[in-house]
Amino acid sequence: MTTAPLLDVSGLRVAFPGRGWRAEPVEVLHGVDLTVGSGEAHGLVGESGSGKTTIGRAVLGLVKTTAGTISFGGRDITRASGRARRALSRDIQVVFQDPYTSLNPSLTIGDILAEPLVVHGSAPADARRRVRELLDRVGLPADAAERLPREFSGGQRQRVAIARALAPEPRLIVCDEPVSALDLSTQARVLDLLLDLQRRTGVAYLFISHDLSVVRHMCHRVSVIHRGDIVETGPAAAVTSAPRHPYTRRLMLASPVADPVVQAGRREERRRLAEAERAAPPA
Repeated sequence: MTTAPLLDVSGLRVAFPGRGWRAEPVEVLHGVDLTVGSGEAHGLVGESGSGKTTIGRAVLGLVKTTAGTISFGGRDITRASGRARRALSRDIQVVFQDPYTSLNPSLTIGDILAEPLVVHGSAPADARRRVRELLDRVGLPADAAERLPREFSGGQRQRVAIARALAPEPRLIVCDEPVSALDLSTQARVLDLLLDLQRRTGVAYLFISHDLSVVRHMCHRVSVIHRGDIVETGPAAAVTSAPRHPYTRRLMLASPVADPVVQAGRREERRRLAEAERAAPPA
């Protein structure tokens, strides 16, 4: 018997208001289908403006949908009320891209981590105990609870953001470019932390990124989005080693390499694929 997915996005469409008076709405998602299984990391990859972050925000209830459904745990949450969304925050959390702006600069780390626990009914003493556990889990010292976000590096702040997302023990975390604002060595440490936390807790990830190499490292499956349409979906190893769609191949070729001769060849291949895509008749 096939197990129902934890997250099921079907026929999702989102439109934003057009520019100017009486302008027609601009549709940015054109009937997207996507599933995430329990305990799975599903990568959503595409270039800037492709619509990948809009999908994550729709799952979180931060943008309105114009058509389609979003189901979580078998329940339709597409147009959940504010009260229902607050209840869902126990099960669905988010790690945003920028660790410098996603944390309240006027609160201590302890207050930042305790806030979602208290909102969901934890007693202050229980919340403080849970904060200590969370700091240990993400590799931060216990005295971090008394400090402000500005006292930490970018990688450490992102660890705090991950700890905050883990606080209510969610079933799904939407990771929206969680390492793109970090340097390479810090990226690797944060990615390894996310993998370790998934093994230990069984949390599922919808992992949004523009980098296929990061998605290959992190995810079981990957969906490639281009101009509001999913153009390819499959196991991460298959999609990132033998992509079928020209756009996915272009994304792979966009990753820089150290050899200038090889890089020149990749640049030329990207140009050829882009020209062929423009010349192809619309589907």
